[in-house]
Amino acid sequence: MSHITETQKKLFLMQQVYATLFSLSNKLQAKGDEHLGGGRSRHLEGLTTRQLMMMISIMHLPEGEASLNNIARMLGTSKQNVKQLVSILEKHGYVVVLPSRLDRRSSNVRITEAGKQITLKCGTMGNAFLEKISESFTEEELETLWSLLRKLYRFDGEEQADFEEEATFR
Repeated sequence: MSHITETQKKLFLMQQVYATLFSLSNKLQAKGDEHLGGGRSRHLEGLTTRQLMMMISIMHLPEGEASLNNIARMLGTSKQNVKQLVSILEKHGYVVVLPSRLDRRSSNVRITEAGKQITLKCGTMGNAFLEKISESFTEEELETLWSLLRKLYRFDGEEQADFEEEATFR
């Protein structure tokens, strides 16, 4: 029988955590898209989970600071990915892109009235989805999971963007 060192065991566990987080992220996105009506089942008008999270990010940013870079930072993704999402949402009339008043080289994204309506609709459906996927957890387990995920997010010294503040439409 082989002898596993403490380092090997920790590496194995981190490999399992990474693989689980990766596949869980994909599964949550696919199931969330189905639930929100923004996925492959186009019989419902809705947003994808990525689009909804972008709208929520815009709502959390101070007025005039919803630049592509700031949205990307909040979502933990690239400016290019945000630009693609903005383009899709702009075609649907959910957002508009306006020149920044603070920086001529930058633009700001603003949610339109139609965007507010679809975000509220999908936000309500999203809450139902979150209730469904978390029904087997206690409040204490959810707090522990959240704490551990934030700790993992900080592996490179960067803090996760703040989604704890009240969000508002601007």
